[in-house]
Amino acid sequence: MVPTLPDDALTRAQAGEPAALSLIYQSLSPAVLGYLVGRGSEDPEALTQEVFLAVFSRLGSVTGGLPGLRTFAFSVAHARYVDEVRKRTRTPVLVGYEIDGDTRTTASAEAVALGNLDAGGAGGLLEQLSTEQRDVILLRIVAELPIDQVAEILGRSAGSVKQLQRRGLLKLKELVQPNESEAL
Repeated sequence: MVPTLPDDALTRAQAGEPAALSLIYQSLSPAVLGYLVGRGSEDPEALTQEVFLAVFSRLGSVTGGLPGLRTFAFSVAHARYVDEVRKRTRTPVLVGYEIDGDTRTTASAEAVALGNLDAGGAGGLLEQLSTEQRDVILLRIVAELPIDQVAEILGRSAGSVKQLQRRGLLKLKELVQPNESEAL
C-alpha cells in the first residue's frame, strides 16, 4: 500500500528528517517507477534511484508544496529518461552470445515472470502511441499528475497536453475495442 504524504512532509524532509524522506520515497517511487517502465527504460529501478538521489539533493529548492514536489520528481524522471535514451544512441551495439543457437538453455524464472507482467498487453498498446501521447498518458494516468504539472514537465501548454491525452486515449480505445464493422 502506498502511503499518502502528510502536508508537512516536504517541510520536515527539507529540515533533514529521515522519516519524512522515507515517506516521500515510499509515496512517489511507485509512480516514478511505473512511468519509467512505461517509457521502456532499460533499468527502471536504477533510474528511479537516480531520480530520488537528485530530488533529495535539491529538496531545498522545491517550491509549491507537495504538488511542486511531485512535479519536480517527474521532471527529474523525465530528464533522466531522456538522458538514458541519448546515452543509448551514442553507445555502440554490443554483439554477444546468441541464445538461439544454444540448445542447453531454458527460460529462467526471471524471464518467465517478466513475460507474464505484460500479459494484458499494455506495454504493446503504449508502443503504438506517439512518443508525446505516451508521455502524457503515463504522466496523467500512471503518475496521476494534473494537466498543468504534466505541461510543465514536458514543456508544453495545458491545451496541448489535453489534446495529446484525448488523442492517445482514443487511439488506445481503438486498439482495445475492435470496430463494429470488423466484427460483422
